Amino acid sequence: MERTNIAIVGLGTVGSGVAKLLLDHGDRTARHAGRTLWLKKAVVRDLAKPREIDLPAGVATDSLDDVINDPEISVVAQLIGGLEPARSIMLKLLESGKDIVTANKALLAEHGPELFTRARELGRSIAFEASVAGGIPIIANISQCLSANQICSLEGILNGTSNFIVTQMDEKGASYNDVVRKAQELGYAEADPAMDVDGTDAAQKLAILSHLAFGATVNWSEIPRIGIDGLDPDDLRYSRQLGYRIKLLALANLADDGLELSVAPTLVRIGTPLAEVRDAFNAIRVVGDAVGPVFYHGLGAGQMPTASAVVADLIDTAVGRTRLTFQTLEYFSIGQPPRAKLRDADTLVGRNYLRLNVANHPGTLASITTVLAKHQISIASVMQHEGENGATPLDSVPLVIMTHEATEGSAQAATREIESLDSITGPVVRLRVKD
Repeated sequence: MERTNIAIVGLGTVGSGVAKLLLDHGDRTARHAGRTLWLKKAVVRDLAKPREIDLPAGVATDSLDDVINDPEISVVAQLIGGLEPARSIMLKLLESGKDIVTANKALLAEHGPELFTRARELGRSIAFEASVAGGIPIIANISQCLSANQICSLEGILNGTSNFIVTQMDEKGASYNDVVRKAQELGYAEADPAMDVDGTDAAQKLAILSHLAFGATVNWSEIPRIGIDGLDPDDLRYSRQLGYRIKLLALANLADDGLELSVAPTLVRIGTPLAEVRDAFNAIRVVGDAVGPVFYHGLGAGQMPTASAVVADLIDTAVGRTRLTFQTLEYFSIGQPPRAKLRDADTLVGRNYLRLNVANHPGTLASITTVLAKHQISIASVMQHEGENGATPLDSVPLVIMTHEATEGSAQAATREIESLDSITGPVVRLRVKD
C-alpha cells in the first residue's frame, strides 16, 4: 500500500489525540484513505516533558527543520494555538511544500486571507475542519454537502465551555466562579478562560463560517459580541419561568440588505433543539434555500472529538480531496470582493427580554411603558414577583418585560432612557429573544 508521511507540530492535548489515532488505528485510516498515513515526525518544545503517548523511536523532535527539510513529509498537522509563532510556522511549512491541516480558529479568523492566498500561490492547501465545533463536520457540510444551496442563516452554540458553564448554573444552581473552576478541572476551560466566556472564541468561529457560507470578509473583532461572564443567575431563573433557556448564541442571518452577525446570550424557547443542547456540546442549525433547516449536534471540544476532525482532514488531504475543495474557497483570499456586507446593527429587528429593579410604588410601570411606547416598542408580557424576604412596599423589586419585535436602535435608546428614570435602581438587563 502507498504511504503518505505525516508530521504533527504541537503535541498537546489535540496533537496527542491525533497521534493516538494514527498509531493505534492505522488500519482504519488506511482503509478510508486507500494508503497508509505514516506518522514520521512530531515536533515538540521540550523532549524531556512526560507525555501521555509513547511515540516510536525517532518520531519526536524539537526541531521544526526536521519537518521543513524532509521532502518525504507531504502533510503537516499544525496544532499549536495562538497567532504567533503559529502564523510564521504555517508560512514556513507552506513554503517548504507541505499541505496543512489545522485546528487553530484564532489564526484563521485573524490571518486566514493571507494564509489561504499564500497557499494557493504555492500550489498547497489548508484544511481546517477542526477549527470550528470540534467533531461536528460543519466545514465540510457548508463548503461541500450544501454547496447547491444559498445558505440563509446559521444559528449555533459554538463554544462548549460557555455552554457547560451556563448549563451548570441553570440546572444545578451553581455559582459562576464555582462552575468555571469545575470546567477547568474537567479540561473544558483554559487557565485563563477569558476568550471562551467573553464571546471571542464564538465570534472567531462565526467569522470562519460566515466566510464559507456567505463570502463575508468581516474580521471577527467587528462582530458584535457579549459574553456570559456577566450573566446573572436571576435571569436564568426568570427565563425558565417564561419558557426559555439562555444560550450563548452565534447568529448569522442573510437578508436583502446584507448580513446580520452577532454573538450574545439569548433566550431560546425550551423544547427547540438549540435550547436542549447541554454541557460541553455544540450545535449548529443551518437553513439553506433548497434543503431547508438542517441541525448538527455533537461534542465541540475535547481531545478525541477534535482529533477525529483533524485525522479526517489528513485523510482528505492525502487522497487529494482537500486540494479540489480548497480551490473553491476564493473569498478566503486577499483581493476578493465580499459577496455579503454587514447590515446596520441599529436596523436589526428582534424581541427583547428586559429585567429592571424598580421602586415598588404606584406609577412606576406606567413611566416605563411610556418610554417603551415613545420608542415604538410594544409589550408582550410583564412578570413581577412580590417583594421577597419581608420586603416593604417601598423596596425595589425585579420587573421582567418581554417585548414584541423592535429595532435594535430603538431598544438601545429605550433602555438608556429607562435607566435614567428615578424609579429605576441599577442597570437594565437586556437580552435578545429567539423563538
